[in-house]
Amino acid sequence: MLKLSFHGGTQEVTGANYLLETEHTRILVDCGMFQCPRFCAAKNKEEFAYDPKTIDALFVTHAHIDHVGRVPKLARAGFTGKIYSTPPTKDFAALMLEDSLGVLEKEATREGESGAFYDMEDLKHALEMWDTVPYYETFHVGDFEVKFFNAAHILGSAMVEIKVQGKTFLFTGDLGNVPMPLLPPTDHVANVDYLTIESAYGNRVHEDRGERKEKFERAIEDTIKRGGTLMIPAFALERTQEILVDLNELIEHGRVTSVPVFLDSPLSIKATAVYRKYTSYFSDDTKKLIREGDDIFNFPLLQRTLTSDESKNINTVKGPKIILAGAGMMTGGRILHHARRYLPQKENTILFIGYAAAGSIARQIIEKASSVRIFGEEVPVRCDVRSIRGYSAHADSNDLLAFIESNRDTLKQVFVVQGDAAASLFLVQRARDYLGVNAGAPHFGDSVSF
Repeated sequence: MLKLSFHGGTQEVTGANYLLETEHTRILVDCGMFQCPRFCAAKNKEEFAYDPKTIDALFVTHAHIDHVGRVPKLARAGFTGKIYSTPPTKDFAALMLEDSLGVLEKEATREGESGAFYDMEDLKHALEMWDTVPYYETFHVGDFEVKFFNAAHILGSAMVEIKVQGKTFLFTGDLGNVPMPLLPPTDHVANVDYLTIESAYGNRVHEDRGERKEKFERAIEDTIKRGGTLMIPAFALERTQEILVDLNELIEHGRVTSVPVFLDSPLSIKATAVYRKYTSYFSDDTKKLIREGDDIFNFPLLQRTLTSDESKNINTVKGPKIILAGAGMMTGGRILHHARRYLPQKENTILFIGYAAAGSIARQIIEKASSVRIFGEEVPVRCDVRSIRGYSAHADSNDLLAFIESNRDTLKQVFVVQGDAAASLFLVQRARDYLGVNAGAPHFGDSVSF
């Protein structure tokens, strides 16, 4: 017996969770949280469709919550196997899951519920079962031979190659938008038979990276001229660090006027410390900058605001100023407090630099909503609204198609996941039409036997 089942990330971006099993061994790739308004909260609390007690191992591709958010729940439900990832991913996951627990507990209190679907003991238990393996080191779990390759999505992100019964499976996790400023390019993995590939941007193409810097510089300059506040909702991993690196370069080279910059995200501040710990995972160019003495995550007038009081004090600083705060899709975090204060004024700017899921406050603003509901209050959107797609940490439609094409001669089947229905199905059609490969977008609960 050899079977692959899909328990999340199916024609939706979040909730990645895939079960690969033989008669003797059952393993999971990722165990992510579903993230969307209302409906997903209930979905995260549902029991797993498989028995966690029978799972031998979990392989984690990277530490974003839509890939690790239900790992402690798995431990709570009786999983006693091993969890494997690269070293940075384990460190990031510990931060992300603790932060996520705080958010879930607040939501539970607000809804009058007894608690979140996992607690701190579940998280500690999961981390005790968690081992780390560097890229390119082969290891074995039951019937499976496993190896991690660099996915270039965030620091330590991995593709999982699994060999079993003479067949090679590859789970991409999320693939990076190459070239990435901090990371080396995505690895090429050869002779893949069965490919499970993400499709967050399966129907979109990113703008040129050169345009990205120009647009960022222009957004800063225009806001400074108006004496306003530039708000950047940012994801704690990779996007925040890329923005800091670009700000460092723009300020050091006198491209923009130096103004107060607030990194108003405890999670981002802690995550940046992990980046400093794992410089060996950086690209050669970034390593060279560090050897030459450039503190790439620091520059004049940058202030890190860890406490709530420090965050509130940002309001006492007159513009122009820049606020970099989580969360990227405005589903929570300190960015909501700043948005409520600064969205109504025309001199201010809100700049989006990453993916915004349907229904999120970020997507509403991007789609030109005249107002958004924040903390139960209707807040008018009168400020300048801008987006830069080039900061996405995801491969776009062309890159994804090229990745599929690189294994065109050996591929027997492609499973397109981790994108909304429109993006997934668009990439499926492109793979069929342009490459002639057998591609499809599974539905939740689908299984394929080999």
